[in-house]
Amino acid sequence: MAENTQQEAGRGLWYGLAAYGMWGLFPLFWPLLEPGAADDILANRMVWSLVAVVLLLVAQRHWGWIRPLLRQPRRLAMLGGAAAVISINWGVYIWGVNAGHVVETSLGYFINPLVTIAFGVLVLKERLRGAQWAAVGIGALAVAVLTIGYGRLPWIALTLAFSFATYGLLKKKVGLSGLESLAAESAFMFPFALGYLIYLEVSGRGTFGHTVAGSYGWGHSGLLLLSGVITAVPLLCFGAAAVRVPLTVLGLLQYLAPVFQFLIGVAVFHESMPPARWAGFSLVWAALAVLTWDALRRVRIDRAQRAAALTRPVAAAPADGIPVADAPAPAATR
Repeated sequence: MAENTQQEAGRGLWYGLAAYGMWGLFPLFWPLLEPGAADDILANRMVWSLVAVVLLLVAQRHWGWIRPLLRQPRRLAMLGGAAAVISINWGVYIWGVNAGHVVETSLGYFINPLVTIAFGVLVLKERLRGAQWAAVGIGALAVAVLTIGYGRLPWIALTLAFSFATYGLLKKKVGLSGLESLAAESAFMFPFALGYLIYLEVSGRGTFGHTVAGSYGWGHSGLLLLSGVITAVPLLCFGAAAVRVPLTVLGLLQYLAPVFQFLIGVAVFHESMPPARWAGFSLVWAALAVLTWDALRRVRIDRAQRAAALTRPVAAAPADGIPVADAPAPAATR
């Protein structure tokens, strides 16, 4: 039994690496879809994502969740909101990558955990530990330094961070699995995306199904179709990882995607990194290091407390009826 559990955990780790690895390599894919504009690429991604996810649901015969969901207007409204904010996230990300701002898009996903923590305080009224407050403060300082370095507010990074944090908050409240959530969100996006594709076609700006000599051919349309598949596959890998590995492991793996994006921006696309930007990124990484250290420390404390609870002797009642006091639990290692 223990061997099977270990094998499942190993498989889960590989699924997690695959999911975050694919998300990290996305900056290499979107430029392949040029000369399609960001809005054209986004609309195609929305349409073909629904097609891909419906095929997956057909293959799995997984439909039972739909009818109960349709009877819950509050959850449907939150799914509509999630679809709206992830559309913004996808659109800004695609535009940012194809406009030569890959490094700044990576910054958005580095900042995202800090924004998520801030949402926990402001929206969910959660209480932060000292280390978490320190991480958020360092992150705010990083944004200030990067604003000076860029000569403007890093709006691409902030839009990605805040939209994805909002998306995560809504998904937490809805409580659907990754595949189910993507199916519902894609269904919300589909009519708008399809209508926009028709508009692009009528106005002569659409690229799907067209060829232009010396510019793009049928392979371009094939890549637009593929955008739906590459949206669904990493999500399936993530779902497989989430049920096999601890949340702390997933929390550490999430940094792979922005690390890959950052390296691609610097090493592949040769984006400029003046000293002020290095300073800002270093502060962000310091904040994430504090956050990770605090999370791992919390896990160790929780494990020690659970172990102490399991080893604590059960109170016994002696013959005279006076209960014997519980033995004190050993102090948790900090």
